[in-house]
Amino acid sequence: MYSLARPFLFHLDAERAHGLGLKSLELAYRTGLNPLLGRRPKPLVTKAFGLTFPNPVGCAAGLDKNGAHVDALLALGFGFVEVGTTTPRPQEGNPKPRMFRLPESNAVINRLGFNNEGVDALVRNVGKARRRGGLLGINLGKNKDTPNEDAADDYLFCLERVYPLADYITVNISSPNTAGLRELQEEQQLRQLVGTLREAQEKLGAQHGKRVPMLVKISPDLSDDDIDACARVLSDLQVDGVVATNTTTDRLPIEHHRLAREAGGLSGAPLYGKSTAVLRRLRARLDDSIPVIGVGGILSGADAAGKITAGAQLVQFYTGLIYRGPDLVGECVDAIRRRREGGPA
Repeated sequence: MYSLARPFLFHLDAERAHGLGLKSLELAYRTGLNPLLGRRPKPLVTKAFGLTFPNPVGCAAGLDKNGAHVDALLALGFGFVEVGTTTPRPQEGNPKPRMFRLPESNAVINRLGFNNEGVDALVRNVGKARRRGGLLGINLGKNKDTPNEDAADDYLFCLERVYPLADYITVNISSPNTAGLRELQEEQQLRQLVGTLREAQEKLGAQHGKRVPMLVKISPDLSDDDIDACARVLSDLQVDGVVATNTTTDRLPIEHHRLAREAGGLSGAPLYGKSTAVLRRLRARLDDSIPVIGVGGILSGADAAGKITAGAQLVQFYTGLIYRGPDLVGECVDAIRRRREGGPA
């Protein structure tokens, strides 16, 4: 069915198509037609962060920013769905247009800027979800007008509100679309911020009688030295996991494309090599007990299996869903299954 809908969606503005696609997905779920969108994969149980996932393929943050479509996305066969990024207060994000498809490159450029309805709206939405068939991650950010020296307050505000609802929580310090955000990945700022959040995580665990894993999402544009420093800090602080990676500001893979000068984060196929290289280096330097989610440029089962080979325990995609549709979920699960069994992806 997606192959029929895609030409129509691709005739629309990318952000408008995004909204319409989510509404259509929700309608299909509520009317029981979602099986027509793609086959559900057979289980491939995967353990990470102290959690048990029905399969290792997830929907990346950014697709469902307000947690309004959790059940519809899980019904596609994802083993887990990560919603957000959410911020303490609602914000409009950057001026439109702010999302661009590059079909020739199987890529997207976005500079949305954490547009969302605020954490309280996300909590209300998630509280209504049935959450059958998979786990839920919630991705946290800061408001764009919050200075970095006060960033911890924003993350703490969101952490406290989503903690009772999340299966895991991701701290997003790597979006290129909020000015100054990536500076929080600098070694000393990273140690201070994540250290503060780790203390809060343990207190909330005691308060709620359950420990919710906390992950950190990093950029693909870090230098080798920065990756090493990041791995050192996150290992020292014993975070539960890392998401590698966010989108890139690098335009070399699309330097001759007419949209190459558009500001924002590049995702899709051109990101795969860079994000996987960061994943591989991070995995080699990170404490062995800390699992990694591999994300960036997955458009085929072979891509997903490649992330596993590079050291990921789980994978996510979002742009791949735009270009390939829901069938990509099962294709990735099957490829990872074959890789685990020692066969070709």
